[in-house]
Amino acid sequence: MKSYPRSERLEGHIQKILAEMLVKEISDPRLFLVAVTGVKLTPDKKVATVFFSATGDETREKQALAGFKSAYGFIKRTLAQNLGLKYMPDIRFEVDKSIKYGQKIEEIFKNIKNSDSDSNS
Repeated sequence: MKSYPRSERLEGHIQKILAEMLVKEISDPRLFLVAVTGVKLTPDKKVATVFFSATGDETREKQALAGFKSAYGFIKRTLAQNLGLKYMPDIRFEVDKSIKYGQKIEEIFKNIKNSDSDSNS
C-alpha cells in the first residue's frame, strides 16, 4: 500500500469535511449545487485553497464565492474541531476553472470532428 504525504491526506480530509458541511450544515442558498473539487495546501500548511465549482454562469460563481466568504467563520471553526490540528490553516476559496477549460476543449474537439465529417461527405 502506497503511503501518501501528510499534506495530501490533510487536503483530502478538508475536502471531505467541507463537502459534508455543504450538504448537511450550511443552508446558504448561494451555496446550493456547489461542489468542492479540490483543496491545495501551501508547503508550510498555513493556507488551504479550496477549489469549487458552481453550476451556472459567472454570476452564480460570484454568488457562491460570497456565500463561502459569509460562512467563513463557521467553516473554519468546524474544520478546526474536526481536524484537531495545532494550527488551523487560513482558508481561501477559488473557482475551479479546470472544468470549464475541459468543456471548452471538448467543444473544440467536437467542432473539429464535425468539420472533418462535413469535408469527407
